[in-house]
Amino acid sequence: MTAPAASSPAAKTGFSATISRDFIASIVVFLVAMPLCMGIAVASGVPAERGLITGIIGGVIVGAMAGSPLQVSGPAAGLAVIVFEIVAKHGLSMLGPILVVAGLVQLVAGAFKLGQWFRAISPAVVHGMLAGIGVLIVAGQFHVLFGDSPKAHGLQNLAAIPGAIAGVQFATLTQVEAALAVGVVTIGSILLWEKFRPKALKLVPGALLGVIAGTVLAIALNLDVQKIVVPESIVAAIAIPGVADFAKMANPMLLVTAVAVAFIASAETLLSAAAVDRMHDGERTKYNKELGAQGIGNMLCGFVGALPMTGVIVRSSANVQAGAVTRMSAILHGVWILAFVALLPWLLRMVPSAALAGVLVVTGWKLVSLDHVRHLFARYGLLPALIWGATFVMVVATDLLTGVLVGMALTLLELVPNLKKMRLNIAQQDVGDEKEIRLEGAATFVQLPKIAKVLDAVPNNGRVKLDTRGLTSLDHTVAEALSDWMKGKARVGVHVELPSPCAFGDRLRAAGAH
Repeated sequence: MTAPAASSPAAKTGFSATISRDFIASIVVFLVAMPLCMGIAVASGVPAERGLITGIIGGVIVGAMAGSPLQVSGPAAGLAVIVFEIVAKHGLSMLGPILVVAGLVQLVAGAFKLGQWFRAISPAVVHGMLAGIGVLIVAGQFHVLFGDSPKAHGLQNLAAIPGAIAGVQFATLTQVEAALAVGVVTIGSILLWEKFRPKALKLVPGALLGVIAGTVLAIALNLDVQKIVVPESIVAAIAIPGVADFAKMANPMLLVTAVAVAFIASAETLLSAAAVDRMHDGERTKYNKELGAQGIGNMLCGFVGALPMTGVIVRSSANVQAGAVTRMSAILHGVWILAFVALLPWLLRMVPSAALAGVLVVTGWKLVSLDHVRHLFARYGLLPALIWGATFVMVVATDLLTGVLVGMALTLLELVPNLKKMRLNIAQQDVGDEKEIRLEGAATFVQLPKIAKVLDAVPNNGRVKLDTRGLTSLDHTVAEALSDWMKGKARVGVHVELPSPCAFGDRLRAAGAH
């Protein structure tokens, strides 16, 4: 989750230059978002237009209120699995009420300033969850590539893959072979573009070109493939839940599901926001404000029957790389989605479902990255790697919430050696233009909100001395947060000095070099 640093805020550019850069960035994000909004909706088991509505709300509404000005919100692959399960178990009509309650939970959490606590979630749990989601997305969309529908459970999708492959008859061109041809062309186009794209066209998204390639193939050869269904009017896509649907929310199982959606969406959003902060030098994220904005956005999505939203790292990094300066780029990208859906719905109906499946297969595969677990094992030993592995396996074998809860429960094992000495003291003093921060005691994930509050207040000038010699322990969650903070300060020219010799200082230097 790294990208070149964008230039500083609007004050460093003229007004016209700011508007120009935001306008260009909004077009880039729009082109990235369109295929993903539709593809994630299809992967979630809902009509494609529901994902587009979420993209519009995430851009226009949440973009205007967000606490992270350069983060872009919309439907996320990370929630596709849990939405698919909700629709399969409770029906599409219950997605809205569940989402309204989930948004309300987020809004209340923001009001009670709980945003910082989501940063204390172990990176091993987060990346293990994303890897599991990636496998489930690939397994489910694999069947769409063969002209079929995903099964009800991830393990069923995995088990059915050999049969799907065996059923292909390359000597004929039925709907199965036609869908596979479209999907393969889409995937191949994305991978080739990402590998060989010219520098002058680096902002052109591979997903868009892949969808265009798959669609052109289907039209040129008049292939018998399933196309996505888009209504004549975006208003016709709105499905307001009824009173009877909301009454069903008295069911404790549905309430637990809503809380799970709120928790996972919040964690993904705020961790994405932290990653976006590391990409630019402008205004930092206000986590509680961002959490509240996401809550309002998800409540609106629930009231119109759309998909849940989160802050999305793919679209956000595209926004930063395209040179966005203010939140206007995120707002405008939502406007462009609305205009496209309102004026050109016939164009969307030409897109084969297999082309969107191809986009999601690539997206899901990118989530299944082993780099992070290798890093955890190399820097922090076996336990964080086991937490990653257990989260990954449980997400794939059971469900998203169970996997996350198992991972978080295992994270508690890191507290066992420090149960009698859980206190952490943070002392600060200014010596000339140097700021000294001393950490003494046990730096565990439960103390991360306290640590983050101090670190976030450090200005982007002068020198900083981070004295960790008084630490009795340092878990991997805090170590990763400290090293990320150090890298962010180094990028803006702030020198962070660590004491030497110091075992924890060595660990931070090693993590920061990753």
